Amino acid sequence: MNSIIDKLITKSQEAFILAIELYNKPTIKYRVEGFSFFICNAWELMLKANLINKFGNNSIYYKDNPNRTITLENCISKIFTNNKDPLRINLEKIIELRNISTHFITEEYEQIYIPLFQACVINYTNKLLEFFNIDITEQLNSNFLTLAVKLSDIKESDIQARYPKEIANRLLKSFADINENIPKINNSNFAITIRHDFVLTKDKKHATTTFSIAKTAEQVAYILKDSKDMQLSCPYNTKRCIEIINSWIKKDNLNFINPNCKNEEKKHTFNSFHFSLFVKFYNLKENNKYCYKYTRNKQPNYTYSNQALDLIYTEIKKDPENIIQSLKKSLKK
Repeated sequence: MNSIIDKLITKSQEAFILAIELYNKPTIKYRVEGFSFFICNAWELMLKANLINKFGNNSIYYKDNPNRTITLENCISKIFTNNKDPLRINLEKIIELRNISTHFITEEYEQIYIPLFQACVINYTNKLLEFFNIDITEQLNSNFLTLAVKLSDIKESDIQARYPKEIANRLLKSFADINENIPKINNSNFAITIRHDFVLTKDKKHATTTFSIAKTAEQVAYILKDSKDMQLSCPYNTKRCIEIINSWIKKDNLNFINPNCKNEEKKHTFNSFHFSLFVKFYNLKENNKYCYKYTRNKQPNYTYSNQALDLIYTEIKKDPENIIQSLKKSLKK
């Protein structure tokens, strides 16, 4: 790898990890500002490395000023050319936040931007893997990619009473704008909303927490000590899972075999059929540790966790040449 690219990518990962660590520290009050600074820096360094990799060293400098490198906004427009791309819109919103951070940020910005922050974290890890075949979870446990959240309701009357008119109006405008865009864009590359689903079940293996019922109490209270946001725990759709597994196979140079495939180019490619075999064999859709089921539409959609990816890839590594045939035989029994 080009030494400049290598340095940019190393610094990019350091900035990313610093953004995560800073945001998740409970004693830091500057975490919204700090996160926006460092996550933007991480993206800028990675995108510049990608531009150099594709178009050469000169691509990151202004043509009329070869001593000055282009901005993050320039990098985004060059690489993500579709201005409707949810990932691009997400980054542009966070850049706006970074820019106003130099003036004034209130604690309520955290409640407003956390869905965008979480999506931005996942987007970065995905693009780092796609552009440079680097898995950030080898340096940072995947559990730490979930941002610590402290949420409370934003009430217009409280905001107006607490802040001067100009600041209150800006804050409420940001809140309204993002709230309007989340359902409109409806894409996890733009925002990952904080949502907790609770379902009563008598089967302990499907439970993330347990409780007992006090039959003798006049008023019965149910205390759930733990809750999980399954949308954050299971961020990957089937297509993304397949892309990640193929990148791991390529990275580790596994001799994965797609049986009965006559096309040499596709003979070593993990595909949707293979993924479905693993899902069926390990019953992944029935275990909320591995899978989250969206039921908003007529046809349910499923997303998967890092643990699901790890399980599938661990099994592939045990016998990459024969694993698919073995699964097919086992499911026929």
